[in-house]
Amino acid sequence: MKRLADPYRDLDVIDSRAPRFNQATIGLLSVLALATGWWWLLGVLAAQLAVGLTLGRRFCLPCLAYFELVQPRFGEEPLEDSRLPRFANLVGAVFLGGATAAYAAGSPVAGAVLGGLVAGLALLAAATGFCTGCEAYKLACRLTGRPFVSCPLPPAPASCSR
Repeated sequence: MKRLADPYRDLDVIDSRAPRFNQATIGLLSVLALATGWWWLLGVLAAQLAVGLTLGRRFCLPCLAYFELVQPRFGEEPLEDSRLPRFANLVGAVFLGGATAAYAAGSPVAGAVLGGLVAGLALLAAATGFCTGCEAYKLACRLTGRPFVSCPLPPAPASCSR
């Protein structure tokens, strides 16, 4: 399979199906954590999101699964700007970290609410394509006056405002 973008080096873009795969993974595992009481799993998910954000997709387990198992079988989808899903992952990591901290501090209701919020929004994004974190990124751009141009990808990623 020929890829238009290397998933581990071309970090300004991402296969449009990859974020939904990640959201489905995070959502389902968050539901599992809440249903079983394994609140520590929320911390593992938060850490996994943080590692992927700081060290790159090569260290993100759902990313590896997608780019090494799913994408070669089904092909590359159209590329999209990766800033929006990265911001959504950051928000997810913060909320999952907060859920873990709440559980550890003896506040299971707050932990369940935060974990449930992540699970619900991640599954909504995976099922419908509506990403709340991505929309929040666009809204923040509008509110701060920074222009947001969704890149026409490919072939002109240089036209993006950064």
